[in-house]
Amino acid sequence: MEMLVSLAPLLLMVVIFYFLLIRPQQKKQKQVRQMQSELKKGDKIVTIGGFHGTVHAIDEDRIVLITEGGTKVTYDRSAVREVTEQL
Repeated sequence: MEMLVSLAPLLLMVVIFYFLLIRPQQKKQKQVRQMQSELKKGDKIVTIGGFHGTVHAIDEDRIVLITEGGTKVTYDRSAVREVTEQL
């Protein structure tokens, strides 16, 4: 019984860490993966490096972005941070 009482604070901390830190991070990662898998031609995006462009072509794990000047740049699909506007 004493052992159970002495482990209670540790177990409580693990539960608190799970609900405050781990679970929200997992939800965020799931949303990012879903957004990256739903990319389509014409989406305006921002990469994790801050590059703004429009999706020109999509491969399984790569995307080709086109800038306002017409330059084409290839990125990994995982480098996309957010979709700013959809056409």
